[in-house]
Amino acid sequence: MSTKALITGITGMVGSHLADFLLEETDWEIYGVCRWRSPLDNVDHLLDRVNKKDRVFFEYADLNDQMSLYRVVTEIKPNYIFHLAAQSYPQTSFTAPIDTLNTNILGTCRLLEAVHAAMVADESYKPVIHVCASSEVFGKIPADKKPEDGINEDCPFHPASPYAISKVGTDLVGRYYAEAFGMTVMTTRMFTHTGPRRGDVFHESTFAKQIAMIEAGMLPPVVKVGNLKSLRTYADVRDAVRAYYILVTKNPVAGEYYNIGGRYTCEVGDTLEALINMSPMKDQIKVEEDPERLRPIDADLQVPDCRKFTAHTGWEPVIPFEQTMEDLLNYWRDRVKGGHEFLTR
Repeated sequence: MSTKALITGITGMVGSHLADFLLEETDWEIYGVCRWRSPLDNVDHLLDRVNKKDRVFFEYADLNDQMSLYRVVTEIKPNYIFHLAAQSYPQTSFTAPIDTLNTNILGTCRLLEAVHAAMVADESYKPVIHVCASSEVFGKIPADKKPEDGINEDCPFHPASPYAISKVGTDLVGRYYAEAFGMTVMTTRMFTHTGPRRGDVFHESTFAKQIAMIEAGMLPPVVKVGNLKSLRTYADVRDAVRAYYILVTKNPVAGEYYNIGGRYTCEVGDTLEALINMSPMKDQIKVEEDPERLRPIDADLQVPDCRKFTAHTGWEPVIPFEQTMEDLLNYWRDRVKGGHEFLTR
């Protein structure tokens, strides 16, 4: 019988790259949970395989609908579940906190409850589950409180947005189901990860999109920005999905939780400078602060200590920051050349 993986949020940046990785590196069947209205831009290269039922299948369900999740889990009985779906934009969570909390906390609970029910109905069914939390759970850590080697798993949570609060709940719900019901659930706190297909609401991606539009003459040569002083440690999304695969396949330990991230740390302003320097128009581009891009509170010291995960799995990031940024910029250049219309966000 074929090994089956279920990916919630397959149409997102991470979910689509995880599907690509699993198709390339395994012989698994890939089942992607998506809503009927989910944009398919990130998976358009997979649609022919979906149509032909060639190892990739879309399952329509919603984290806010318990029965749809139960149906998917009981019908497929996936060996591996990667729970990546979420309301994932911190800025939006300030204006839509209830939706964020409902989708991310209760949605995770609904999914795990569906899995638990399937396991009760069939005692031989024992899936391995990855619940994706976020480094945002650590929030705004004062400089004098940050461990010398970076934020480790034992740092206290101090969430700085409704999104971050929702991911605290996601993290704890995952561990609860592992401890209470013996389910093999592991949670991760992935730090900033990016690359092609990154949503344009995130800082490095909106920078790249604006630069691509400036190069195409669609915008004046001004990049609008928010807080450029936040410190971020970057990983490539393709390294991230490789980490997730290793997480569930290399001696998975029920109830464990890991920080995962890259090695390249800089201020957001340095990221902007790196992207501008990749443009032939670098000498013409100006930078302008946009108050609408500022968060009420910012998690501004996002530097991870990933030694626990590395010691357990041997995973290391391998894609350099410069390649990640170049690939992100080229992704937006290709989209702009494709004649798409974009919001100037």
